[in-house]
Amino acid sequence: MRRTVPSIVLATLVLLTVAGCATNPVTGRSQFMIVSEESAIQQSGQAYSSLIGQYRRQGRVSDDPALNARVRGITQRVVAQAVRYRPETARWQWQMQVVEDPQINAFCMAGGKMAVYTGLIEKVRPTDDELAQVIGHEVAHALSNHTAEKMSVAQASQLGAAVLGAVAQSRGLPIGYGETQLLASVGVQLPNSRAAESEADRIGIELAARAGYDPNAAVTLWQKMSAASGGSVEFLSTHPAPATRIAELRALVPQMMPLYLAGRRPG
Repeated sequence: MRRTVPSIVLATLVLLTVAGCATNPVTGRSQFMIVSEESAIQQSGQAYSSLIGQYRRQGRVSDDPALNARVRGITQRVVAQAVRYRPETARWQWQMQVVEDPQINAFCMAGGKMAVYTGLIEKVRPTDDELAQVIGHEVAHALSNHTAEKMSVAQASQLGAAVLGAVAQSRGLPIGYGETQLLASVGVQLPNSRAAESEADRIGIELAARAGYDPNAAVTLWQKMSAASGGSVEFLSTHPAPATRIAELRALVPQMMPLYLAGRRPG
């Protein structure tokens, strides 16, 4: 047994070292990757089909023609700008569904598999400009390969937690598997998740501006989101606190205004 633990540790270190880093295709930020974007897209497509299929069987995929036309119309304009960022994403099978669910939520998986929940529409009551900020933010996650990054971190965290637990037990240290999971989560996952959220905010406001949606709406959106959700605590959160997020978005508005004005011009 004494030889087993060092072998596990060595294998883990080799795996994490060989995996190395990838470069964010939009921002150039270094990303930890042991899951490829292609794999993330394939797995996301399967998960999305399963999830939407379940919602459909439950009668929870919205059949409201006006709401669907509104959401998909905004989505098409934002996605057109996303393809300008990364032309290869024109090959993605972009999809958007409106799901009847009280959560204030929206998502975009790898490969452009999207959904907006009616809870967001009903509780936040976003204008078209504000809804474009939501969609732009979610599309930015897909453009920036954040799904594969999260999958990579999750796999490494699980492996690392198991290794740390084994080492601790071999040395008689008072630390258990659950504690190592928490350490891995706080030390690895949260900083990366915050970075991804800030990245998506920055890219999302630009996508929406280029699509002709007012960047000031990013500020009013998060003011509404904060009010609707009752606020949040930044420490140990995967998202920046509302006040932090609003301040950062407000600072971006002046440089986005020329893009917005250009996006509004006919043709």
